Amino acid sequence: MPDSTRIDEVLSTLDAELPRALERLKDFLRIPSISTDPAHRADVRRAAEWLCAELAGLGFDASVRDTPGHPMVVAHSAQGDRRPLLFYGHYDVQPVDPLDLWDRPPFEPEIEDTPQGRVIRGRGAADDKGQLMTFVEALRAWKAVHGALPSDLVLLFEGEEESGSPSLQPFLRENAEELRAGIAMICDTGMYSDGRPAITTQLRGLLGEEIVVRAADRDLHSGSFGGLAANPIQVLVDALATVKGDQGRITLPGFYDGVEDLTDELRTDWAALGFDAEAFLAQVGLRRPVGESGRTGLEMVWNRPTFEINGITGGYTGEGFKTVLPAEARAKVSFRLTGTQDPAAIREAFRAHVRAAIPEDCRVEFHGHGASPASRMDIADPAFAAAKQALSQEWGREAAYIGAGGSIPIAGDFKQILGMDSMLIGFGRDDDRIHSPNEKYDLDSFAKGARSWARILAALT
Repeated sequence: MPDSTRIDEVLSTLDAELPRALERLKDFLRIPSISTDPAHRADVRRAAEWLCAELAGLGFDASVRDTPGHPMVVAHSAQGDRRPLLFYGHYDVQPVDPLDLWDRPPFEPEIEDTPQGRVIRGRGAADDKGQLMTFVEALRAWKAVHGALPSDLVLLFEGEEESGSPSLQPFLRENAEELRAGIAMICDTGMYSDGRPAITTQLRGLLGEEIVVRAADRDLHSGSFGGLAANPIQVLVDALATVKGDQGRITLPGFYDGVEDLTDELRTDWAALGFDAEAFLAQVGLRRPVGESGRTGLEMVWNRPTFEINGITGGYTGEGFKTVLPAEARAKVSFRLTGTQDPAAIREAFRAHVRAAIPEDCRVEFHGHGASPASRMDIADPAFAAAKQALSQEWGREAAYIGAGGSIPIAGDFKQILGMDSMLIGFGRDDDRIHSPNEKYDLDSFAKGARSWARILAALT
């Protein structure tokens, strides 16, 4: 095994090779690997083959693996006696529409100077090609210095993350023995909003539901039937309004089963971040926090479950006015889940709650829209402390353990299918414009991201 104490040589190599690393990233970004668009199917495969060739050139046993959808790229370094590490990223990108809002062609990346610093702009720069390549470049420098790659590495790069990952779970199950490692590393997240390096240690789960309430067999004149006939919109909003109580708590029986309070360590870490809920809301034209009383702002967005009404329709919504009782009303709602909450049990409790509010001569139907549990990592694993120290050394400020209000299903898949926790370490910024026109990635994030992974590899291998 190479001497991992030669980290300064690896870091110096990364600094010297940065211009060439950026040219490689530009080559990668030029491939329009839009997984949701059938017209780009060949481009997605081309990106997979480009990545596979890069990894093979570094000495990995790398291959492009076919799936019913877009391919996976899997690579292995030589086996040794160390704890296996798995690294995950995705090489597919979001569509570029609306194209007229881009300042330059989205697949012609260039380096730009901005008031905030130098950036590389192009679709996929931050999500996730730039992030993925920070790890690849760290490995390139590692081999240049040590003459060999770290042993016991497994790399898994997906081509369907931006289109719902339909092939991922079957692929993990079919290749579980090959892919299983001591811990996974995922580079598809960002730093804390103030630029502090961070390890995301918990993710909320997500449950989606669509409800349709029907009453009369046609729209009714409100003058003839108002006050006598059931109004599906009223029935629906009454049912939804009672899901949440006055103090912001969800009223469904058993809803809080499995919800866990913060550990002392995380509570201390989060308090040190100095999150200002009112300032956070001011960015979107609001000022007063709502939600569960007695909880801090970060608790509410990272560690507490929620119920939200995402859309509601019914009746006449066109120009002018039409006085009808509609025949049906629809709503789409979602729950963010934490701890060990059971999505299936919550779905049934919600449906029972709505059914109990439906009058006898009305009808209701439900359509599920996905269900994934929350993920919480075991930060008692020494790998977390080692990675946190490595990040702190590179960025010159104390790294933090943070949560994420959204969901990253791959972390849950690794836990449920492969039985391993994940360290989510990314270097994205809040203003990277991922999924939007003019996506960018800070050169500082790219350069120091690669240096960070080199330090983490030195600490873990």
